[in-house]
Amino acid sequence: MREVIQYFEANFNKHVEELKTLVRIPSVSFDGFSPDEVKRSAKAVEVLLKKSGLENVRILEINGSHPYVYGEWLKAKGKPTLLLYAHHDVQPPGRDEVWVSPAFEPSIRKAQGGDRLFGRGSADDKAGVVIHTASISSFLETIGSLPVNVKVIIEGEEEIGSHHLREFVNTYKDLLQADALILTDAGNFDMGVPALTVALRGIVAVEVELRALTKTIHSGVWGGPIPDSAIALCKVLGSLVDEKGRIKIPGVLEQVRPLDKKEQEELNRIPCNEKTFREQAGLLPNVELLKEGPSVLSQTWRFPSITVNAIQASSRKQSGNIINDSAWAKVSIRLVPDMDPEKVLKLLQDYIARQVPWGLELNIKVEAASGAWSTDTSAPIFNVALNALEKGYGVKPFKLGMGGSIPFVAPLTETLGNVPALLVGAEDPYTNAHGENESLLLSDFKKACLSQIYMFSELSKR
Repeated sequence: MREVIQYFEANFNKHVEELKTLVRIPSVSFDGFSPDEVKRSAKAVEVLLKKSGLENVRILEINGSHPYVYGEWLKAKGKPTLLLYAHHDVQPPGRDEVWVSPAFEPSIRKAQGGDRLFGRGSADDKAGVVIHTASISSFLETIGSLPVNVKVIIEGEEEIGSHHLREFVNTYKDLLQADALILTDAGNFDMGVPALTVALRGIVAVEVELRALTKTIHSGVWGGPIPDSAIALCKVLGSLVDEKGRIKIPGVLEQVRPLDKKEQEELNRIPCNEKTFREQAGLLPNVELLKEGPSVLSQTWRFPSITVNAIQASSRKQSGNIINDSAWAKVSIRLVPDMDPEKVLKLLQDYIARQVPWGLELNIKVEAASGAWSTDTSAPIFNVALNALEKGYGVKPFKLGMGGSIPFVAPLTETLGNVPALLVGAEDPYTNAHGENESLLLSDFKKACLSQIYMFSELSKR
């Protein structure tokens, strides 16, 4: 292990450069962005997997999907097989003018915690790809073998809800068989403080469009008798929550299982400083926190939330004196255990339809509907993972829930016979994943790679 770790540390800057190469590719999987860039990203990942020493590396596609990339090393006879997951697609960059440096031009500069690599996908989740390849190559370049068998799958459409996931898993079920999963698409409790994620919220997401006109018209000439699509949409969106910010859609909160005594005790053990939480989120001084549950952290793991992710009628640049023909918004609900995504989706659609004023035309497009996930951590492999994280970071890790969603986890673990899933990663509360100026703390990236090296070694002994 000493030789492997020394080699990794000597070559860490090379792995940072490999990550930069991936970040430069604008692999946004959303509609309206070039699918060719996602294909180019898959090709770059394919090259990196081969470079790391993996075999049988290939791009896998399902009709209509963005590409996955697969590689394997299966020469550790009698040792467990790990399926390593990450994704190479990214969120849209957001507002160019807010980025300090361009979204797809990786830049290292001092920020919270030390040197950070800024760029879309630097943390979510191209760092996850390189954590896998760095740990694999560190073994293969030194002792010529891995202590465990590995299969690597890098997804190309996680950020849009993994639409083809079940079809992909069913098609390649035999290829993906493994004894456990390691997914490097989660985050840490804080800078330098690792975490093992043991629960994820699910997600229901829809696009809502209200239309009053066949064309945009002059607000002075026509204003008064003509309903305003933007105001109509605002009325609908405002009706989604009550005065405390709680979801107002009948039948949604009724699905939430109350916290039991054991959960309360576990959640109370997680340190939570509201001042730090506000700072990490970038919350303005006079803005209230909407509180439910033992703490604001537990609220993001164990209670649902509703968000308007985007809204558009015209734009700041094109804001003339007009009545907009239509108005559009993306709305998402994060789900917790026991909530039925299909039921929540129908409740949301029906509720929106009942709120539309003045007879406007409504169109709803479903983007995602996947359930929450949680795991029993009593299996020995979870203690192995916690010990590996402690060795890599030098600090005891937390077991946490995560407010986000990774649609890949539940269907894959189910298909493979409910094998254990270890969710780790290098994000921290200042990463700003999905927002402008996304960044990766390089010291934690290094520790995440070291943790996985230790994890391979420790799992080989079981």
